Amino acid sequence: MDRVIYIGAASCGHAAGIVKIIESIDRYIVDREMNITKVEVGCFGMCKYEPMIYVQSHGNPPVIYGNLTPDDVEGLLDGIFNRGEYPKRNFLGVLGEGFDGLGSIDDHPMIRLQKRIILENVGQIDPMDITHYLARGGFQALEKVLSSSPQDVIDEVKRSGLRGRGGAGFPTGMKWQFCRDAKGDRKYLICNADEGDPGAFMDRSVLEGDPFRLIEGMIIAAYAIGADTGYIYIRKEYPLAILRLHVAIREARSRGLLGKNILGSDLEFDIEIMEGAGAFVCGEETALIASIMGERGMPHPRPPYPAQQGLWGYPTNINNVKTLSTVPAIVNRGAEWYSSIGTEGTKGTAVFALTGKIGNSGLVEVPMGISLRKIIFDIGGGIPNGKKFKAVQTGGPSGGCLPESALDREVDFESLKEAGTIMGSGGMIVMDEDTCMVDVAHYFLSFTQEESCGK
Repeated sequence: MDRVIYIGAASCGHAAGIVKIIESIDRYIVDREMNITKVEVGCFGMCKYEPMIYVQSHGNPPVIYGNLTPDDVEGLLDGIFNRGEYPKRNFLGVLGEGFDGLGSIDDHPMIRLQKRIILENVGQIDPMDITHYLARGGFQALEKVLSSSPQDVIDEVKRSGLRGRGGAGFPTGMKWQFCRDAKGDRKYLICNADEGDPGAFMDRSVLEGDPFRLIEGMIIAAYAIGADTGYIYIRKEYPLAILRLHVAIREARSRGLLGKNILGSDLEFDIEIMEGAGAFVCGEETALIASIMGERGMPHPRPPYPAQQGLWGYPTNINNVKTLSTVPAIVNRGAEWYSSIGTEGTKGTAVFALTGKIGNSGLVEVPMGISLRKIIFDIGGGIPNGKKFKAVQTGGPSGGCLPESALDREVDFESLKEAGTIMGSGGMIVMDEDTCMVDVAHYFLSFTQEESCGK
């Protein structure tokens, strides 16, 4: 594949007009009768620069161009494919090592401070072609765990220090242990992909860009806890993520990675997709379980906890998309590697959806312990139009707003809690001097009231 065009075709790309860009690319290919491979990929995280394409030719790594219009396509492709010239206009970076004076995307201000584990493949592989994931080491972690015991897997996750990325930050290994030790004729695994916080799109982007990583993480978790059936609970408002999940699950089944005797072992596990109606309250795990069972999605008092008595009364483990998508990397690289990233109490990385009055809106993955200032001003590019920073809202409707005096606070579960907010699932809404904090409070309170039937 000497000539390849990678197309940013996630929801943000579609919203920015990528379909018109694809039409221009198709016309270019037909008019010139050129042999060019098109690959649709997920969101690279630089949503501000959508629509984006990466052009690969002449044995060089892909070169990323952003903020394109249909009129830009012909000149851009002619220059690269026919003359070997890479225009500086709309240039963002090289996906890999730079060449001929073109810098790597890794040196872009929005990327430089990031550490991508969950997002490692997002925006770089075809999310509906399992061979792309396999070529980047996909399912090697699954092969590795099948040669060890379920308890060994749980112990490795415990040593890594991984905590739930859905909001509460409960130790993942401990949660798995509770479910494994619970008595029951069968056990269930649920991935909570019901992303309902305003301004949050982390899980959606992972599912649209690298669903195979989630599937691998779910199979490993199922092996560890002893589950034979898994559910991905996702809101119906995510049609593209749902489509790509269906295709990815079908691809995994065709390769013997789901179903009976996975990879020739005794492991039996399969995944079903459950589409929710979009109720915010169904992000709470007991309400989510009720919804899967066809009941009204309302939270129930605990105990009993789902690990003891969950789906249809059986022990059930529930993890977030980002939590499960972290597991393959921990298995492949080891608990010590993962625990070396982050802070004493919160290991690893966090994925944030950076939105609001911010220069570089998009998806970022950073090591725990980084300061809010670095996220907002170094990665996010600060406040546009010369305005002053007023506050940042984290944690969704259950979270809070932090003023300028908190900008140097490090980001982890404990630090944000001490400051009066929570990390939540990863939404981060930035506000400038023109934002009315009374309006912000009114919006979130109204949202919470409407989404919980006024309770």
